Amino acid sequence: MNAQGQWIHENWENVEVRYRTKKFLKEMQTEFQHLLLVDTFEYGNMLLLDGIVQTTEKDEFVYHEMMAHIPLFSHPSPRKVLIVGGGDGGVLREVLKHESVEKATLVEIDPLVVDFCKEHLPSISNGAFDDRRTEVIIADGAEYLQDTSNQYDIIIVDSPDPIGPARILFSKSFYDSIAKAMKPGGIMVRQTGSVELQAQEQTRANRFLKEIFAYTSFYVYTVPTYVGGLFSTVFCSFTIDPKTVDRKTIEKRFDTNTFQTKYYTPWIHIGAFHIPPFMEEILR
Repeated sequence: MNAQGQWIHENWENVEVRYRTKKFLKEMQTEFQHLLLVDTFEYGNMLLLDGIVQTTEKDEFVYHEMMAHIPLFSHPSPRKVLIVGGGDGGVLREVLKHESVEKATLVEIDPLVVDFCKEHLPSISNGAFDDRRTEVIIADGAEYLQDTSNQYDIIIVDSPDPIGPARILFSKSFYDSIAKAMKPGGIMVRQTGSVELQAQEQTRANRFLKEIFAYTSFYVYTVPTYVGGLFSTVFCSFTIDPKTVDRKTIEKRFDTNTFQTKYYTPWIHIGAFHIPPFMEEILR
């Protein structure tokens, strides 16, 4: 298991991706899923859940920045943020960079994911779990949203693929619960998978969400270690159309912040919503 030059495989129905590893670092089976951490030559430490790449040290910033900064810079004053999933702490890290955020609640079903990532991938959360504004709740995200009376300015669904315990997070009843937990003027974003290999996720989400929200728009970005390359997220709101958010307003807010980004910029923010024609055809 520790020999140099061994390869890790991520297998899909018709596609296999292989990464050459330096060594296997940690492996465990939780109540909910299989966790594997490997040290790769190209991407550093890589976390896989049930055999699917979730994050790597080298390219994690792309996904986490785009999941957090697109909704937070689209909202005029985001104060309360809910993250469903995201046990690695990467989205939480980016959310807390916004000074307007007063509280960030992370609801994760698997406590061992949080503990595992804090111990073995501390650079992903970078201290976010210790921030005074952070609240971590170990619970099923769907049940939490169904039962909670709290309301949020931003809800970010950072879930794995729709298998195992995450399956319910792709249902219409879950989206209905999200809508009830959003403040007036609130925004929800959730990852909707690879444009190339998981188009059914986008079409299914699009069908459900258009029945609930006034504005439903997809945006795309490239994560090298997410199969198919071009990755998608859906943006939903009752009042905010992301395609009409003013770039100069975003630039002004972006420039007043002291934090740095590696992928996100106001120009990328605007451009991400200009999806390619083949994806528009998929959604139709």
